[in-house]
Parts: sequence; C-alpha cells; structure tokens
Amino acid sequence: MQLDQNDLFPIMGEWLNPNNSVLLDFSNQNADLLKLDLQSTPLFNEYVFGYLKKSEKKYGHGGYLENRTIYQRSTHFQQGESRCMHLGVDVWCEAFHPLYAPLDSKIHSFANNNNFGDYGPTIILEHELNGQKFYTLYGHLSLKSLKNIKEGDLIKKGQKFSELGPYPENGDWPPHLHFQLITDMKNKIGDFPGVCGPSELEFYKNLCPNPNGFILNE
Repeated sequence: MQLDQNDLFPIMGEWLNPNNSVLLDFSNQNADLLKLDLQSTPLFNEYVFGYLKKSEKKYGHGGYLENRTIYQRSTHFQQGESRCMHLGVDVWCEAFHPLYAPLDSKIHSFANNNNFGDYGPTIILEHELNGQKFYTLYGHLSLKSLKNIKEGDLIKKGQKFSELGPYPENGDWPPHLHFQLITDMKNKIGDFPGVCGPSELEFYKNLCPNPNGFILNE
C-alpha cells in the first residue's frame, strides 16, 4: 500500500521522531522482560513508564512483526498455536492521550474486547483513498471512547475521535495504542487479530502491511 505521509494527519497529534520518542523492545530477545512479573499490570506499567522517564521521552514505540513472549501473560493468546507475532505498532504514553483520524474516515465497527490482555475498547475506521479501501484499528482505548458513536459515523481527517485508556479498562495493559493497518477485514466486526502464530505470519503480513508511516516521521 503506497501512501504519501503528506496526506496523513498524525494520529497522536504530532509525528513521533527521535526528539520525542524512543524504541521499546518487547521482543523475546529482551532479557529484562524475563525479570518481570508480567501478570502484574502495575509492575509492567512501572517498567514501561520508568523506561520512558529515564529516556526523557514522551512516547515509546515499536513492535511491528516483533516476536514477543509477553502474550504468555494471557491465556487468550495461548489457544491452539501460541500467538506471538505482533501485527501492529504500539505507541506507549500516558492514558487519556487523544487520538486523531489520519484521513477522512467512517466508523466501520467497534467493541469492548475485554478479555484479560485483549484490546479492551477498540475502534476500527474505514478509509478510501485513490479508489482503494482499507481500515485502521485502534486498540486499548478508554471506555468513554465507545460512548455516543455508531457504525457509519463520519470522521474528518484530523478530528479527535478517541483516547487511550487506563488499565484495567484498556484490556489490562500499561497505557498504549495498538495501531494496525488492515487491507481486508474478512467480515470481522469490532475486532481483528493483532497477534498471530508463526505459521500464520505470511498470511497476515499481506493483510496487515507495515503501519509505521502513520506514526513515525524519522
């Protein structure tokens, strides 16, 4: 999918760059994660925001196609083949940070995916650009973000439409946005896999191309 970043409004209200953000590694290569009790969201939160404070950055980001063991904290990801390949990009920052539509949009669907470790409140936007239809998914929102909205609502480029949620209402994660680009929803409503098993990766890579251009301006 070819998009000119000049056509996009920054989802976080500003582009992430080396001055305001730092790469956070949640891959299975990060030995620090082995020392954490990831079942404890407060301890996980201390790790994330302690890292941001030490780095003197407002945002942490990363994760596209990262092989992660952190999903072992939740049985939701351990049904059948263990799901560990991350299909979106995460932006870690304080709860209630506003989110803005990157393009003219309409609400495709929304849901509160409230399993432990799941997306929590989720909104999926539908876009059409140059005759091409595609979707953007926003997970770990506040419950308030799902109030007074309905499928088909029109949202203008640059319009605030939601905000990040605090734990536990955001799926019980340290506050962050899971952002995902999707070319075909496969008839799913209010939800779409954000993590897949290794055997499914080639299939989902085609459905979920690299979304970093919607977030980063490096």
